[in-house]
Amino acid sequence: MKMSAILKKEFLVFFRNAGLVIFILYAFTLDIYIAGKGIKVTPRNVSIGYVNEADNLIVNKIISSFHKPQFKQPKMFLNEKALKNAIYNRKIIVGIVFDKQFVNNLISKKQAKLQVLIDSTAAAQAEVTLIYLQNILMKFENNLNLPAKINIIKLFNPNSNTKWFMSLSELMSNITMLGLVLIAVVFVREKENGTWDIMLLMPVRGSLIIFSKILSQVLILMAGITISVGLIVFGVFNTPINGNLLDFYLISFLFSFAIGGIALVIAAVSKTILEVGHLTIVIMLPLIFLSGAWTPLSAMNPFIQYLSYLSPLRYYIQATQDIFFRGSGFFDLLPYFFAELFMAMVLFYIGYKKIGKLF
Repeated sequence: MKMSAILKKEFLVFFRNAGLVIFILYAFTLDIYIAGKGIKVTPRNVSIGYVNEADNLIVNKIISSFHKPQFKQPKMFLNEKALKNAIYNRKIIVGIVFDKQFVNNLISKKQAKLQVLIDSTAAAQAEVTLIYLQNILMKFENNLNLPAKINIIKLFNPNSNTKWFMSLSELMSNITMLGLVLIAVVFVREKENGTWDIMLLMPVRGSLIIFSKILSQVLILMAGITISVGLIVFGVFNTPINGNLLDFYLISFLFSFAIGGIALVIAAVSKTILEVGHLTIVIMLPLIFLSGAWTPLSAMNPFIQYLSYLSPLRYYIQATQDIFFRGSGFFDLLPYFFAELFMAMVLFYIGYKKIGKLF
């Protein structure tokens, strides 16, 4: 009963703030639409792998044409299966297979076929790689009069639909921002209104107050996610989901509590809502940069890739993309669930200890 009373109080405070309600609705609807419709990504450091069954200098010449800053040094794989596994596990974005007959067909002026496997989850990187590869082969064809045909297989996002990728990325970025702000504000508001001491006089344990306040905002976030996924992601952009939607809700719930732990630290050190806003920006930007929301992790500096393991948003984004595009099942997602659960427990413990000193 005590917990339900606190939840009811927080919901009433939220819905009485018309400006905040409108902003939340905007963040989960119109902002997602704008991001999916209008934002483009310029690819850098695209990771490439290849299988060279032909073992010829012509193949090496083609591979050497992929260079910085657009592309990383191409990695060689022994067979197509290993290449596909690397794409599935996000080690590379593009895979090229040169079969045994490729060079022979080129030399005999037959139509040589080149198989290209692309992770089209990051649609912009996939499309620019195709254009670049086509230009390289056109140069070979024009200079050496050698015919070649590219057999393109786009994985996970066959139409290279940037709207699907960008709308989901924006959704997860907004969940991060709103989770930090909403959860921190429910505590700092008590400080600003001068009701903190009154709250401490309530016949309720401090731990229950903290958990109830966080839970109220997590439920608001989950409601916003439902609106955004239903109206924008599925409704407007018709984004497919190859996995289970319940898995997405589970990882979203765990991520919300991980963000809640960080928000508790913000609430503990902030005296005004303005300070909450400042600290949220300072914390949110590194989380997004280290998550792979805008740039695939495989295209980042190795040191940054190691740092990304400290970001709970990394696991959330990878799990979400696996659910929507790769069709991963529950057991395939267990590493992400456990990682997110661990991050949530650690961050929540740190936040609880920090703000618990004020109770």
